[in-house]
Amino acid sequence: MTTERVIAITGGHGALGRAVLEAALAAGLKVAVIDHAAGHAAPDGVLEVGGIDLTDAGQAGQAMAAVVGRFGRLDALLNIAGGFVWQTTEDAAPAWDRMQALNVTTAVNAVRAALPSLKASPEGRIVNVGSAAALKPGAGMGAYGAAKLGVHALTQALAEELKTTSVTVNAVLPSIIDTAANRKDMPDADPATWVAPADLAAVILFLAGPESRAMTGALVPVTGRV
Repeated sequence: MTTERVIAITGGHGALGRAVLEAALAAGLKVAVIDHAAGHAAPDGVLEVGGIDLTDAGQAGQAMAAVVGRFGRLDALLNIAGGFVWQTTEDAAPAWDRMQALNVTTAVNAVRAALPSLKASPEGRIVNVGSAAALKPGAGMGAYGAAKLGVHALTQALAEELKTTSVTVNAVLPSIIDTAANRKDMPDADPATWVAPADLAAVILFLAGPESRAMTGALVPVTGRV
């Protein structure tokens, strides 16, 4: 990677987003963090774009305009924003629409807002976060799995649509990520078999860099030892 590259991380204040931010700064990249949460202090040189609801296309456009306004360019969009709920289909308050909005609509709006700048980059990149669990969802995973399958479809369709441009589009498909929240929710599991956020971040940043130019439309499993 070259140090002039600019990346935007949606959902940058989550466990994975923070790991990607740390890895990106260590690689000398210029970074913008876009998140629904507001009031976070940004590390030196990082653009903090808080209070953004990416389910709203207008706010997504404002966020990307802020990134380009600060850095003059955008080379990679990392769609990490999303959400998870375990819920059976019979639940009285179904979360299907919410899962679609948090995982698919956020990515679509971010992509549409970022594409003009990404196309102007000599090595434009979009990296989405899908899910290995979506390939064969278990009980209670219907709403989440369907939404992540939507992310997979978005990734592959976009890759085809953008083949005549500089922009590649790929997705990582992690299994369980080793986060504090997952350890709390699954106290009897062995987190040593899960995916460390730093390891997943390394794969994401490879896909966000020029070296991945031969890959587009790939759904890359990152499943640890599960």
